[in-house]
This record gives sequence, C-alpha cells and structure tokens, in this order.
Amino acid sequence: QFEQQGESLDHLFKYPSLVTCRGFSSVIALGASIICNKIPGLAPRQRIICQSRPDAIIVIGEGAQMGINECQFQFKQGRWNCSALGERTVFGKELKVGSKEAAFTYAIIAAGVAHAITAACTQGNLSECSCDKEKQGFYGRGDGWKWGGCSADIRYGLSFSKVFMDAREIKQSARTLMNLHNNEVGRKVLERNMHLECKCHGVSGSCTTKTCWTTLPKFRELGYILKEKYSQAVHVEPVKASRNKRPTFLKIKKPFSYRKPMDTDLVYIEKSPSYCEPDPVTGSVGTHGRLCNKTLTQHAGSCDLMCCGRGYNTHQYSRVWQCNCKFLWCCYVKCNTCSERTEVYTCK
Repeated sequence: QFEQQGESLDHLFKYPSLVTCRGFSSVIALGASIICNKIPGLAPRQRIICQSRPDAIIVIGEGAQMGINECQFQFKQGRWNCSALGERTVFGKELKVGSKEAAFTYAIIAAGVAHAITAACTQGNLSECSCDKEKQGFYGRGDGWKWGGCSADIRYGLSFSKVFMDAREIKQSARTLMNLHNNEVGRKVLERNMHLECKCHGVSGSCTTKTCWTTLPKFRELGYILKEKYSQAVHVEPVKASRNKRPTFLKIKKPFSYRKPMDTDLVYIEKSPSYCEPDPVTGSVGTHGRLCNKTLTQHAGSCDLMCCGRGYNTHQYSRVWQCNCKFLWCCYVKCNTCSERTEVYTCK
C-alpha cells in the first residue's frame, strides 16, 4: 500500500515516526513478513523478532534514531559528528573500525532502544507489557512511602533491548565481544539513572501518605554520562582460548596484565582515525566545509583542530531586520532598521 503511493519502506524506516503517525493498522496491512524483509540492516534473528512483534519494531526504530540524534548532539563540535550514522535507515549503518566512537555508538543506541521500549510500555503502546506492578502496595525503605502509580517497567525494556540489539553479534570475534560489552554499558547507564517520583496525599496538602513510582530519566542525561565514559574509554584486546584460538574475553591492553575492564567502562580495540578526510570504511565524512570557531584555540570546534591544519575560509554576511518596534496611537507600529555584519569560518 505504501509502495503503491510512491513511498519506499526504506524512507519510512529512516523516519520511523512517519509509520507511527499513520497508525499501526497500516503496518498490519503491509504484512509483518513483507515489512520486516524490506528493512535493510537487520540480522536474521532480528527479522524473526520483527515478524513476531511488528508493533515493537517501530518503537525500536524510534529508540535507535533517538540514540543517533543524541550522538550527533554530543559530538556536534568534533571532527567525527555521527553524521554518517543512519544515512539509509537506523539499522543499516555501523562503524567498521572498533574505535571509541564505535563504542559510544553501540552504547547510546542500545540505551535508546531500551528507553523507547520502556516508555512505550508505560504509555500502553505495546501489546505485551504495561506498567511495572510488582511492587505496588508494598512500602519502600524509610520515610514510610508506598509503591503506587505507574512505575516504568525498566526490566522489560532492558531485556527486549538485549535480545534485539545483541542478536546482531553472531561471529565469535574481538569486535563482537566489544559490541556486546558496550551494548550492556548503555543499558546499565539507563538502569542506574532511573528516577523516583512521589506524590503526597492528605488533607489540605499534608503528606499523611506518599506514593512513589519509578520514571525514565531524560535521554539527554544518558548522553552526557556516556560522553564522559567515551572520554575515559578503555583500550582492550581479546584473550583467545588455547584450543580453538577464538576470542573468549577482553582484557585491558597492558603488558603482563589480564585485568578485565569494569562492566561500566566503554571499551575499544582499535585507535580512532583522525576523521580529517572522507573515508567510508571508518565512517568519516571529513571536515572539509565544516563550520569552525576562529577565536577558540585547541578546543573542540576550533578552526585549529577542526580543519586539521588545512586552514579555513572566511565568509562575510550582512543581516537586516526590523528592530526597536513601538506601537503608536492609533494604530500602527513604527520600527527602526537594524543591520549586523557577521563572519563565518569554514574548513578548507
């Protein structure tokens, strides 16, 4: 039906909210098997999940896009700014180099999927989950408050994210171990930053009783936390089994050390490229034509760093607008004309 109207499924899943807006009934009309086979980038096990839960795949797409958007926000001043991610669909692009940037990408998207699934459960938008009612009626620790309201079912969201996101990691390799580790870091950051909200009950605003429930954090909070972990990411290497020589676990890359990274550390196996020049293998779009700040020195976004020593071009613009407007009796508005001359700098 969508394709008869001249719209490709690739386009719809690049912008999953379009599918949501047009209603799940339209997705059902397409048929789960048809739509799931049309989505690029899904692993075979993910297609099976898609066919069994077509309502969830829309939410997963929104969560993955939320992760990509947050990545682009966090790195907007960097040479690598996530712009290569999600070019075709939210599932169809990944960084082939096992760098710190790849570590952040996997963590933020895994967190985004878990966040979106949990939110959809709480809002009643998914068929197999709702609020977390396990603790309702029980008293919390201290202060005499009681569990109530609609707690976010974070366990369901984390579990669904794990099953779906980890399903891509089939081969037994160092990169697989790295991806699985970073997926889990993203989910742990979400789990450990859930909020407790409470409401007082009583006469005239008194707090005779208090009910509390758990809510999801703002996704921007998770972005800042994972960006900090990115800056402290740990370089690791695989330890291979003696029999089949396949990687079995990751250890911190130091001589004569077999210490494993912490389960909250982002990890990487390859050093980051410079991202100065376009390179589809590394996911770099280069920095030619990127805006930069001439007044900063050796800071993210500065022309020194952004332009990789190539220099920058200066563009002058004049902007004219109506300003200092006053209402005069009766009945018109009188304004002055203001102008401003600005300079913009772009990398050569």
